[in-house]
Amino acid sequence: MKKSVLLFTIFILCVYSSAIAQEPKAPPKNDAAELAKKLANPVASLISVPFQNNTDLGIGPNNGYRNTLNFQPVVPINLTKKVNLISRLVLPIITQRDVAGLGTKQTGLSDAVVSAFFSPSEAKNGLIWGAGPVFLIPIATDNLLGTQKFGVGPTALVLKQTNGWTIGALANQLWSIAGNASRSDLSQLFLQPFLNYNWKSGAGMGISSEITQNWQGNSTTAFIIPSVSGVTKLGTQIVSLAIGPRIPVSAPINSGADFGIRASIVFVFPK
Repeated sequence: MKKSVLLFTIFILCVYSSAIAQEPKAPPKNDAAELAKKLANPVASLISVPFQNNTDLGIGPNNGYRNTLNFQPVVPINLTKKVNLISRLVLPIITQRDVAGLGTKQTGLSDAVVSAFFSPSEAKNGLIWGAGPVFLIPIATDNLLGTQKFGVGPTALVLKQTNGWTIGALANQLWSIAGNASRSDLSQLFLQPFLNYNWKSGAGMGISSEITQNWQGNSTTAFIIPSVSGVTKLGTQIVSLAIGPRIPVSAPINSGADFGIRASIVFVFPK
């Protein structure tokens, strides 16, 4: 476990060093829309370092609380003139109270999800796609915050961009292949359809859904997430800000939330 945490720390430092090596430039007004368009595309050739915070309230019979901060850098690599490799890490940092039981609290890392999308470097008629492997790395610092299972599977994304609109979906399927034998095996589908519109100013609005299907437990967790966003600067650093509610629509018995909210900041490093 300590070795896994060390490897991910090294990975994060490499991502950060790669990002800050590029001097950020303020986007001209006529470039703000193009930047927002790229940010709406999960496999765009753009280095970005998002911090996405999700707060869920009223969880389960004990009216619990969970805050999940997702650190999820995206780093593109040009493999050839026609093909990009887009690496994406999702590392959740969780604090929760009264979720595992009344009067309990857990804080720490959850399991990390690492995706690698092979994607054409140029879109054709606004159609963009990417596909590759996805890995579940069990680096949770608390047994109640992770699966204690290594997982692997496929991931894919397809989207269409036209006249300010972005419509598409991202999906992955994970199966456990190793880990703690006393923990349940993992077979889990994640599906994220999304629809966004961006104005020329870089402001945008959209709606997405996040659906997790646990095939082993025969349960579904789903949220609908409307949001508003905008591109601006903090000093000389280009950032994208977004906020919106997390509306729960499905959850396993006695584990659903009453309401949630999502806020994010994305540090952007244009090439």
